[in-house]
Amino acid sequence: MSRQLSQQEIDAVFQNLQERKRETPAVKFDFRRPDRIPKSQVRAIHLLHDTFVRNLVSSLSAYLRSYLTVNLVSVEQLSYAEFLDGLPSPTCLISLGLNPYDGNGVMELNPSLVFPILEMLLGGTGKSSATIQRDITEIEQKLLDGLFRIILNDLREAWKGVTTVDFTIESMETEPQLLHILAPNEAVVSIGIEIRIGETVGMMNIAMPSIVIKMMRQKFDQQWSVRKTHASHAEQARVLRFLREGMLTVEARLEGPTLTIRDLLRLTEGHLLTFDYPVDRSIELLVNGTHKFTGQVVTTGRKRACQIEQIRRSVGHGRMSDEGGEGSDADTA
Repeated sequence: MSRQLSQQEIDAVFQNLQERKRETPAVKFDFRRPDRIPKSQVRAIHLLHDTFVRNLVSSLSAYLRSYLTVNLVSVEQLSYAEFLDGLPSPTCLISLGLNPYDGNGVMELNPSLVFPILEMLLGGTGKSSATIQRDITEIEQKLLDGLFRIILNDLREAWKGVTTVDFTIESMETEPQLLHILAPNEAVVSIGIEIRIGETVGMMNIAMPSIVIKMMRQKFDQQWSVRKTHASHAEQARVLRFLREGMLTVEARLEGPTLTIRDLLRLTEGHLLTFDYPVDRSIELLVNGTHKFTGQVVTTGRKRACQIEQIRRSVGHGRMSDEGGEGSDADTA
């Protein structure tokens, strides 16, 4: 026996039809890249390598005895062929062992960084303007071993927060297309890091197989759910230990005279320029271009020096405060 539907039942049928229309659309699957990892894990890798570059600044500054900056530029998923296509040729390529995981990674250091660093390791300034495009010799590879050991040690320490990975140098190559450690279409996570040493700027690139990183997914989830918000005392002490070996430029600044262009063009050897600066007035001492001290010019032995009278301390947001202190002698840079 048939019965009529109530208005409430009719409304429920129409509501069910509308909900079906709002179902999530199908997502296209790229069969060429089946090993892509989720975005949450990519963000975790980004945070991990943020820690790596912060440690690398202090380690390389101490090793090269020069001020430098290191910035994490990108973390993205590519095919291995795309990663190699983005590298210069020739360059400095390292095949990385990833013990205890089965697979190999890649580390690349641009020639624009390699040759200035080699010059610094041999006692030079690393400021040569010449652009060198050639393969690295075996002797130069041996010189770079110490540099890569420091980089891999910091990388190993950064990954300890997630899992233990023993990064080791398996081989060194100069031509990207000759490094056949992965299939061309295999997915990798590419990490781009910019290193600046004075006027020299170059990239360091790291590629990790996505399939290896997917093996670590559970470890990533455990680590970043309880991620530390502050560095431990041991980590802070480690950074300070490396920073103490960094080299800084100290300069004494005097306010010079004001010249017209006519007077400037007439200057010759032997002319005397008078600074608009009383002999009893304090001068500014700059550390890497920042005013940090105030003092007096004095003589110590056969050298000029500066006796520090005040120390300018930062009180936040770029403001400085003056603090008087006992004078101490320091040679000007």
